This record gives sequence, structure tokens and C-alpha cells, in this order.
Amino acid sequence: MGYHLAGYRVLGVDLDSQPRYPFAFVQADAVEFIAEHGHRFDFVHASPPCQAQSLTWKINKREHPRLIAPTREALESTGRPWVIENVMEARDDLRGPVMLCGAAFGLRTYRHRLFEPGGGLAITPPPHPAHTAPNAKMGRPVAEGEFMHVVGNFSNVPLARSEAVMDMHWATRDGLREAIPPAYTQLIGRQAAAWLGAGQAAA
Repeated sequence: MGYHLAGYRVLGVDLDSQPRYPFAFVQADAVEFIAEHGHRFDFVHASPPCQAQSLTWKINKREHPRLIAPTREALESTGRPWVIENVMEARDDLRGPVMLCGAAFGLRTYRHRLFEPGGGLAITPPPHPAHTAPNAKMGRPVAEGEFMHVVGNFSNVPLARSEAVMDMHWATRDGLREAIPPAYTQLIGRQAAAWLGAGQAAA
């Protein structure tokens, strides 16, 4: 949604069907799709599954593939600008990532996420404000003055969907748990578009 708001025509790719996805969609292996078709796009965003790096994995000790490296290899083969998004725990697997925080966009969630830019793209994040509001404890109602932690079995899905928190009115609980606010990708999309425009003007 953030890229749409930044003026892009969006195509989503995922191994699983996504019936609530609001844009054009192809059900396919995303890494294979990028390697085969990525050169046809102006910009490619990839969010490899983060289970192998997440705190939940450290608790449950389930085996999950580490997909950041093969995703990067596919992205680099396109010759296009790109970004890889992932959780904070994936920092060691990412190269020079930039961190974005919901509070920097006026949202009522911190939702830290890392973004590794590539293909010549650089990302300039907004200033990271101090975290003065506490996070509501998981599963408990969000009190006045608290920020929402949209993970696990969180309560109040309508609040999580609202413009105040994730700004994703179409999303399910599962979708919200795994998503990033559109404000993040709107910022990246605008910066990528400016970079692309500058490159075309120079050419």
C-alpha cells in the first residue's frame, strides 16, 4: 500500500494465496520470480520470511530456512534498485540496513524494522524519536498513553487496523502480525522514485 501511495503500480508475489491482497498478485516462489522477472520492474521490494531470525524461533526452536542471502542474490541479478525488509533480529544477515520506527511517522506503534537497500539505492530515515510511551503488554487492552505491540495474540484488531496504529484497514489479525505500516514503504518508494528520476535525467 505504501508503494501505491507513492505512485507505483504494484505487483505482489507470494508462495501462498493472499485473497485479501489489494493489488495485482502472482502466486509463485518470490525468489524464483525475482530472478526471472525482476529486471522488468523499476524497483523491487522483498520481505523474506523472518521466522529463522525472530524471537519466537528462539523460544520454539523450530527449523526455518534462512532466505535473506538467496533473496539478495536474486535481487542483485536484476540490475534494478531494491530493498530487503526484515526484523531487528536479522541485523547480522543484512548489509548496512536502515531502521524505521512507527513513532517517527506519528503512529502509535514502534514496530522497528530493518531495510537493506541495494542496486545503488540509499535510504534516508526520518529522525528516530525517543520512546517515551510504554508498549501495552501482549494480549492486554491498550490503555491511554500506551503504544500497541502488534504481535502474538494481541487484542483489539480494529485498533491495530486503524490509521493511528498500522493504517491497514483491510488486514486480518495474521496479516497485521506480519506486516509493516504503509508509511514505511511510502517513504522508501518516494526516495526510490526520486533516485530513479535523477538517474534517468543524468542518462
